[in-house]
Amino acid sequence: MKISTVSIVGCGWFGFPLAKHLVKLGYEVSGSKRQGEAANTLQVDGINGFSLDLDNQQFNEESVDIESLELLDFEAKANLIVALHTDAIVINIPPSLRKHPDAYLKRLGFLKSLMDDHLYQRVIFISTTGVYPATGESMTESDASPHSPSSEILLQAESLFSKDYPTSVLRFSGLIGPARHPGRFLAGKKDLSGPDAAVNLVHLDDCIGAVSCLLSSETISPVYNLCASGHPSRAEFYTQAAEHLSLEAPSFGTEPQVEKIIDGSKITKELGFHYRHDSPLDMLDKC
Repeated sequence: MKISTVSIVGCGWFGFPLAKHLVKLGYEVSGSKRQGEAANTLQVDGINGFSLDLDNQQFNEESVDIESLELLDFEAKANLIVALHTDAIVINIPPSLRKHPDAYLKRLGFLKSLMDDHLYQRVIFISTTGVYPATGESMTESDASPHSPSSEILLQAESLFSKDYPTSVLRFSGLIGPARHPGRFLAGKKDLSGPDAAVNLVHLDDCIGAVSCLLSSETISPVYNLCASGHPSRAEFYTQAAEHLSLEAPSFGTEPQVEKIIDGSKITKELGFHYRHDSPLDMLDKC
């Protein structure tokens, strides 16, 4: 298997630095932004930027054949085909399930229609560890279940691509990194529950490294968790995180919280992946 071209759908906080990293590794990279003007700015970093708005009401249908999209001119169609029909594609669409729970699957369904029956060598679908229930136990890749309405949607989204393409799902734990410092998450809040519950976090650098690992590995599994092996308590971590920014530390009550501990070791055992930031407390200096 030789992957030389990669499309990244969603060049935001994670997708943009991922695209830049893959360009440095020698891949020919296409990356999408919702607005054409923003997509054009990607060219500066060697990324073939293209506009793709999955909420475009013109194409709000269950199935769309890209060749029959009469509302797109010939050049726009050609650009979409070139940009999306690559050796590999990374699908990085934030679920936003709290605000628009029904929109996520519609967006992904439209994207799948655009992907059509192209023969991808690899599809990498970015998902979340929200598919795991909080049971107080360690969660491995096989423990996902539709335990809530949101987890049911997330699992449907994963299967949407897994059943038709050579897909590997990468389930991210809580994301932190530049411009996403956890010290701001709970600073100043009072009487929070679950002081002893474990945190499950992963740094942006390791998210980028994991996708790179999946693109370069010959044989991979259908699902991998991504989470640092360190799991400090909520009280310890968020207190230090707030103090790291000289913000008011949160205060915790005594009400317990049923926790889940994400096991992110499978990718290290199978593919030799190495976490650069394996301690959430040490990550604070890299945010």
